[in-house]
Amino acid sequence: MDLKFDPFPILESERLIFRKVTQDDAPEILELRGDPVLMRYIPRPLAKNLEEARAYISMLEDNLSEGQHVNWGIVPKWHGKLVGTAGLFRIQPHNFRCEIGYMLLGDFHGMGLATEAVDTLLTYAFQNLGFHSVEAVIDPENTASEQVLVKSGFVREGFIKENCYWDGKFLDSAVYSILKRNHKSGQIQ
Repeated sequence: MDLKFDPFPILESERLIFRKVTQDDAPEILELRGDPVLMRYIPRPLAKNLEEARAYISMLEDNLSEGQHVNWGIVPKWHGKLVGTAGLFRIQPHNFRCEIGYMLLGDFHGMGLATEAVDTLLTYAFQNLGFHSVEAVIDPENTASEQVLVKSGFVREGFIKENCYWDGKFLDSAVYSILKRNHKSGQIQ
């Protein structure tokens, strides 16, 4: 597997550009990671200020340099600013497997952009990086994310009860997966 991300791979789909998240994106990352509505299904602390947003971006940079994760900023071609992130996490080269994650600002929900982002990253993961399977782990109550995954060809593989402890309570997880042979692969521009 070729998991080198230098130079950083800039991807493009019909309506989106996927580029590296930089420190200049701290205000947009704060808007994303600081919104309790957007973060309600993500068991991670809310970003409270620009300093915490910058620290999050630094973490993304460290994970990229260590080959653990690769994250893209999602920029609509008509908008020009970062409106979300998408990435490949928990990369397991020995198993040819990784996890996918994504999020968009609320104003950009319901436009099919999350599905377009997932499809673009799947194409890159399978065609360019050589992964055999990609999984997604979501909160079972996140029906919008479930719909994105199903539209992209994922199947539900499991339901894990109370496997995550966050904010004083145990949370369930739903696990979805897609194999390379089941992906309707498009072309990355």
